[in-house]
Amino acid sequence: MAAWRAVAARDNADWCDLVGRAHGLAGARDADAWSVPRRSPQWYPDAVTLRPGVDAARLLARIDAGPGASVKDSFADLDLAPHGFRVLFAAEWIHRPPAVPLGAPLVVPPGTGPTALAPVTSARGLADWSAAHGSEVLRRPALLADPRVTILARHAADGAVTAGVVLTDGGPAVGVSNVFAADGDLARVWRGVVAACPDRPLVGYESGGGLPPAEEAGFRRIGPLRVWLRPDHDRDPDPATG
Repeated sequence: MAAWRAVAARDNADWCDLVGRAHGLAGARDADAWSVPRRSPQWYPDAVTLRPGVDAARLLARIDAGPGASVKDSFADLDLAPHGFRVLFAAEWIHRPPAVPLGAPLVVPPGTGPTALAPVTSARGLADWSAAHGSEVLRRPALLADPRVTILARHAADGAVTAGVVLTDGGPAVGVSNVFAADGDLARVWRGVVAACPDRPLVGYESGGGLPPAEEAGFRRIGPLRVWLRPDHDRDPDPATG
């Protein structure tokens, strides 16, 4: 489980980097962490730790650590309180093993069946997805065009987006993020994720009420994480996104 926790942290850092670059913000990475030198897009952290035992002061020196800064403490072992931060939320990394050995490419089947999630392939589709998601942060053509990113949506009979998720395939596992359901049926979304990627290991993180639906779909908790925030009333990251 410790190995998959590290994989999940790296995958999440990769996703944060993709989002940052889509907004014109290049990140940096070393053995300790991924980070950006100026404020990340809304709801995304300014740094993600990649191993336990990272030095807090050195980490904060890599980012704009002023009000509004946030750090994803992937191993829940940082103490940023002396630096003016507070814990915004705690969560759990999650993992679902594959049905067959690693190595099969991510192939999302056509949207069929009761849990079906269909790929978003057009700018209009991404706009509709973003509206249903409640955020414009991911409405970036660069994300839609990146072969590592698959944005999935479920549609009502009238074509409206009713649920969605983002999958990222850049390493030994497929990352799952930005899970939402307008009707509140998150379990159906997680089952759709499993149906879309039956032969790949899956990683992600969830907190609170988001955990049981993932666990019902076969995900297991593999370790805690925390997100630290330096308070800024104008910008508080959302725990349900990046």
